[in-house]
Amino acid sequence: MKKQLLSIGFVALTMISCNNKPKEELTLSGLDPKNFQTEVNQMPVNLYTLKNKAGMEVCITNFGGRIVSVMVPDKKGAMKDVVLGFDSIADYINVPSDFGASIGRYANRIKDGKIVIDGKTIQLPQNNFGHCLHGGPKGWQYQVYEAKPVNETTLELVRKSPDGDENFPGNVTAKVTYTLTDDNAIDIKYEATTDKKTVINMTNHSYFNLSGDAQQPITDNLLYVNADKFTPVDSTFMTTGEIVPVAETPMDFTTPKTIGKDIDKYDYKQLKNGNGYDHNWVLNTAGDIKQVAAKLTSPTSGITLEVYTDEPGIQVYTGNFLDGTVKGKKGITYKQRVAVCLETQHYPDSPNKPEWPSVILEPGQTYHSHCIFKFNVEK
Repeated sequence: MKKQLLSIGFVALTMISCNNKPKEELTLSGLDPKNFQTEVNQMPVNLYTLKNKAGMEVCITNFGGRIVSVMVPDKKGAMKDVVLGFDSIADYINVPSDFGASIGRYANRIKDGKIVIDGKTIQLPQNNFGHCLHGGPKGWQYQVYEAKPVNETTLELVRKSPDGDENFPGNVTAKVTYTLTDDNAIDIKYEATTDKKTVINMTNHSYFNLSGDAQQPITDNLLYVNADKFTPVDSTFMTTGEIVPVAETPMDFTTPKTIGKDIDKYDYKQLKNGNGYDHNWVLNTAGDIKQVAAKLTSPTSGITLEVYTDEPGIQVYTGNFLDGTVKGKKGITYKQRVAVCLETQHYPDSPNKPEWPSVILEPGQTYHSHCIFKFNVEK
């Protein structure tokens, strides 16, 4: 990976991608597009800015297909950046993180890094307690997507993943389409095709702090999850294969409650195993994109986030492993539980649990997944 001088043509593309603003002008969130202009693996990297008629702004880099900033109004009308991330591409490259990333090929964990396809066992990287997490240490969050700006509100990102990429089979072409709607929603559509039988499970890994102050923990946020059941994990964060009720446990968010209400009740084994919440909930929505899968509300800012998806599950992760060693945007140190991730997905380790919804993708088929992050305010 090395920086190279950008051609006049590439600079022109950069200016178009940032909505024809002078390249020295900062984004509404305070990002400098110049700090995202580089080349990785001989592919250009840049910052792309989406804006809607309501004044909302979303900045995305094609390195890892990452959402870098999301500016939405709070209850007083002040614009707040509600996601964690970095101010420059150098940090995204050099500091391991999943901030805002388009995860692939397989979001979440695969047990022992092993899958079996047509009787053949395939060994994947083991980068998390002996399991394969988020596609391995060189997953798509660390790769460059080809960026195709469509208009001021839509960006297409394409990733061509070769056969054997992190040992996953098949030449896969994946597309992530980000659309910023005029009702302040980030609409994310995923597609993928393959020339060989493989597994696919994509998601977005944004870390949300709806207060707009990344120094403030999210334990006071109200969370609702439209799920009567969840998938327990063992001490290595791997799903056990069980699907159990949330009723009368700290995992019950069917009635909104603060994230912090039960999070430290480590006498409940699942919270101890997860170091807090880091679990997959089995959604009641049955793939209906019109039903709310989850809702998060900051009492400080009044900002709300509703999640809609056609996926069967959602991973709720409460930033348990942020430990104050990483400095993000504006030099803020990210401490434990200053963000929550709401990752729409098929269940973890589905390739090894045939009774669960399948993640197999065959040649001639197209993988589809749809997620909407809808922002609003409650005054």
